[in-house]
Amino acid sequence: MHAAPNPLQPTERELEILKILWRRGEATVREVYEEMSQELPIVQNTVQAFLRTMEEKRLVRHRLEGRTFIYAAAIEREPTQGRLVSGLLERVFDGALDQLVHSALSLRQPTADELARLEALLAEVKAARKPCRRVKTGGGRLKP
Repeated sequence: MHAAPNPLQPTERELEILKILWRRGEATVREVYEEMSQELPIVQNTVQAFLRTMEEKRLVRHRLEGRTFIYAAAIEREPTQGRLVSGLLERVFDGALDQLVHSALSLRQPTADELARLEALLAEVKAARKPCRRVKTGGGRLKP
């Protein structure tokens, strides 16, 4: 039996719309439709229905400008990405971060810029780690 979807966990199509709104800040139904239709076979009424549903789920909000609804994301990009990656890490890789990274790197060759950013990120993580001091307990065993 599957767990009920988290309302703040956007579907694949909702995520596409959110990415457009995060990039643009705000957009009308037509503007979202025009961007999406470049990649997907979708009609404007479907985009409008998605946005209404997303507003009910509190993923987006709107304001009126005349008779036009201007939509904006109601959730932030980084926490949303974090929740999605965390779910993937746990569901697919049983929490094994190295396996997630290996899988991502095996999908395509990273660019030189991506490699440099990854190396900088690893150096930052290593520098932030505190060394674990281990002390001997009375019985001669090591205790973290």
